[in-house]
Amino acid sequence: MSHPANEPILGYEPGSQERESLQSEIDRQMAEIIEIPCIINGEEIYTGVTVPQVIPHNHGHVLANVHLAGRDEMEAACAAAVAAQQEWIDLGLEGRCAIFERCADLLAGDWRMKVNASTMLNQSKTAFQAEIDAACELIDFWRFNCHYARGFHDDFQPLVSPEGVKNSTEIRPLEGFVLAITPFNFTSIAANLPSAPAIVGCTSIWKPSRNSYHSNYVLMQLMMEAGLPPGVINFLPGSGAEITEVSLANPDFAGLHFTGSTATFQGLWQEIGLALPNLRSYPRIVGETGGKDFVVAHPECDRQGLLVALLRGAFEYQGQKCSAASRAYIPSSVWNAISEDLCSEIGKIKMGDARDFTNFMTAVIDQRSFDKITGYIERAASRDTCTIICGGDSDDSTGFFIEPTIIVTTNPTSETMVEEIFGPVLTVYVYDDDEFEETLRSCDEASPYALTGSIFASNEEDIQTAYEALRFTAGNFYINDKPTGAVVAQQPFGGARASGTNDKAGGPLNLLRWISPRSVKRTIDVPQDWTYPFMGADE
Repeated sequence: MSHPANEPILGYEPGSQERESLQSEIDRQMAEIIEIPCIINGEEIYTGVTVPQVIPHNHGHVLANVHLAGRDEMEAACAAAVAAQQEWIDLGLEGRCAIFERCADLLAGDWRMKVNASTMLNQSKTAFQAEIDAACELIDFWRFNCHYARGFHDDFQPLVSPEGVKNSTEIRPLEGFVLAITPFNFTSIAANLPSAPAIVGCTSIWKPSRNSYHSNYVLMQLMMEAGLPPGVINFLPGSGAEITEVSLANPDFAGLHFTGSTATFQGLWQEIGLALPNLRSYPRIVGETGGKDFVVAHPECDRQGLLVALLRGAFEYQGQKCSAASRAYIPSSVWNAISEDLCSEIGKIKMGDARDFTNFMTAVIDQRSFDKITGYIERAASRDTCTIICGGDSDDSTGFFIEPTIIVTTNPTSETMVEEIFGPVLTVYVYDDDEFEETLRSCDEASPYALTGSIFASNEEDIQTAYEALRFTAGNFYINDKPTGAVVAQQPFGGARASGTNDKAGGPLNLLRWISPRSVKRTIDVPQDWTYPFMGADE
């Protein structure tokens, strides 16, 4: 069975048609304030309880008023999801795939600029970061998930059917609905979390992040335009705690699909455990959570390649990627050679409005994030073991702007080396050239997370040493590259330890979590005698 191709990335070069179209769409969206409703059973519900959605790099500009779901809306959404499942199953896999492949085609076509512009404005992404996320990755999710789902029927059939018997496996969905709690930082992940279970026949409650209501609503509209039936995915802006409470009170709660913080995920897991006696089934729990992603360099490595990887890996999208390079272990000989140039290159980074395509960075997502990140920087500046060698300044008067910042530390377990910051802050620990293997052990043991990481080394023997020492330190491991930029069907994404359940979005393993197979034995030669040969009497 042939597979899809990854969606080509548009360049948005000066003078290109896509650049002009995207800028025009940004202007159009900035000229209006929309009302974002709940979507329950295909109906728009305007509750009148609203919050504004602002632009992070221009937080005085309101994009939308968002109508929040209350308990009545949440209960109605759960009921709608349960009621919709049978017809959704009856539509069949090909019918469901046709809808989501139509979603991909719409996003690759007329909806591309609308979705990209909403992501740039709502989440302060550059044109390139929006393109690889909101357009290309989501198109890939939809197309490849349909491809994987089609393969399950053949891949999981029994190997043996004895004479007189026909054995088979039915690929069923989970019985009930999946609660999808989605993050702000990737529009593609936000839409994939409710839609991946839907492809195999589940229905979903979609609780979008409070910081990405606008772009997520645009994608909900796209899915409805593509023919998504009412009740299959229900869009509920509102309190995550309350939506979780209502969902877990429903006996048809069948699973959680989550991307967010480790602490929140652990709390949800505990709540699900307490709810088990009242649930029809044991729920599936799939989560991708925190990270403290690393770069380890060997004394013999591509130094310019390392410099570029550190800059891009740490500061693209303001370090707000689950995979962003946040800690680096650099040998002293390499650091002495690249540190001045690295700071010089970082000094060239332009930061500002996402509509200005000459900017490499924009703003962090909100005031809470701004305060958290600047707090880490301020505490590092006050410590004897840490030195800020570039960046460190911030300004939240117009937007939530934080300079790309590098901290050098003499303590490999200092706060910014082990805790998730989720901002444009890279901490570097400089080690003695002859302590490579000791440094690998330190990298493995320093942080509770295990999401992404990379090794820079020129010799294969050194690469293999790191490969083995860091086997469980990263679910996505990069050799001579930055630890970001996983591509659907190329590097399925996810980590273990405190980083999640490692169910690999962008590959078939994630979809398998949303099915509940039924083994079927069809007897062709039906026994007509209840006795067995061993029962014969001895002569």
